[in-house]
Amino acid sequence: MQASGVKKEMVTPMLNPKAKYKRVLLKMSGEVLMGDREYGIDPATLDRIARDIKESVDMGVQVCIVVGAGNIFRGVSGAANGLERVTADYIGMLGTVMNALALQSALEKIDVETRVQSAIPMQAVCEPYVRRRALRHMEKGRVVIFAAGSGNPFFTTDTPAALRATEMGCDALVKGTKVDGVYTADPDKDKNAERYDQLTYMDVLTKDLKVMDATAISLARENHIPILVFSIRDEGNFGKVMRGEGAFTIVNDQKRAD
Repeated sequence: MQASGVKKEMVTPMLNPKAKYKRVLLKMSGEVLMGDREYGIDPATLDRIARDIKESVDMGVQVCIVVGAGNIFRGVSGAANGLERVTADYIGMLGTVMNALALQSALEKIDVETRVQSAIPMQAVCEPYVRRRALRHMEKGRVVIFAAGSGNPFFTTDTPAALRATEMGCDALVKGTKVDGVYTADPDKDKNAERYDQLTYMDVLTKDLKVMDATAISLARENHIPILVFSIRDEGNFGKVMRGEGAFTIVNDQKRAD
């Protein structure tokens, strides 16, 4: 019998042979959490995304996450409406903390140990960002959600996602979007838009494809971190991508064979 007050040691899942990645950073926009709502967080969507993350964690994949705040507040939009840009960006960073805490709650509800680390210290609700601590959490099988961007204004959450993926030594940066990859044009507006299976970092930069901002693409390129773009709207897609299955676009150093 386990003595009272003794914490049970967490067992890190072994990596499933079908999983192609050992450690990944999942980047999600805040809008993904809205579901069909116009604002805020849809509980059903939040729970479904949590189940998708759990599937990959159960495969033994070490997962860290960066989530945006577009469902709550956008710094650029706030600045356009008269707020000082720096203040607006800090408000947006606080919005990412709110989303991170909501996602943590959804994950822990289904028994996925999760830690939130914020680039802006707020010890009452989460841990401050400490690289070695974050690595240790993931080594123990915990999900780590990085909140408040990089703690600096004038950056979207794309750049901190690429930065954290680099610091964590991730095998891939996986971007969950509303569509199943990168297209020649917006598929919601152009029915003739075609999806790319593979692109190079330079393809994205020279063609001005709206995958992630240019700073994030450059950082991923310098550190040889592939970017996988997939649709997070359908249940099970994250796990499929971790197995190299389903529809997604990969951005890396390799030229596509003609």
